[in-house]
Amino acid sequence: MNKKKYNSPNISISKVYTKTGDRGHTQLVGGKKISKSDLRICSYGEIDELNSYVGGCRQMIIDSKVENDDLHRISDILYRVQNELFNVGNMLATLDEDIKKGMPQVENSHIDNLEKDIDYFNSNLPALKSFVLPGGSLTNVWFHITRTLCRKCERTVVALSKKEKIDVVIIKYLNRLSDALFVWSRWINFINSKDEVLWNPNEK
Repeated sequence: MNKKKYNSPNISISKVYTKTGDRGHTQLVGGKKISKSDLRICSYGEIDELNSYVGGCRQMIIDSKVENDDLHRISDILYRVQNELFNVGNMLATLDEDIKKGMPQVENSHIDNLEKDIDYFNSNLPALKSFVLPGGSLTNVWFHITRTLCRKCERTVVALSKKEKIDVVIIKYLNRLSDALFVWSRWINFINSKDEVLWNPNEK
């Protein structure tokens, strides 16, 4: 994808606090002031939280210092995802009428990339005979926490879409990302020869 397809950020941050939000309001891209409790703010706030956890997954891989080409590949993908999630946040922070040409966004091509990533890492995984539980390794748990948060983001964005017009590609992207995080959680245990923790409804 052309790296110059979207406009670069046009911001300058020199002061951390502005006090403009002290009364519980904030501004969307375009200048509209709304409550910080608004579902739109909650939507991209949760995306921001998700981005932090994706960064945590990536850092777990980097800190492991394990030399493996596919581990490096996942690390690179996660960095790409972090940037894409920032694009998602930008889309949610902008009302439909304020969207301008060149604004950062996610598109169907980003979903296609995630599907290729899923297929690649899922190709050698054993078929599941039960649902999996988070565990087997700390990195696996990080991926599962991130996956469940991604699902939460998806639910919040769906709720927003029932009230306001948003690009449905955001919902598709989050849905596919949660699938990818699930596959990567399994692959992390597989490549490190860690047993998967399977759901046993009769465990005592």
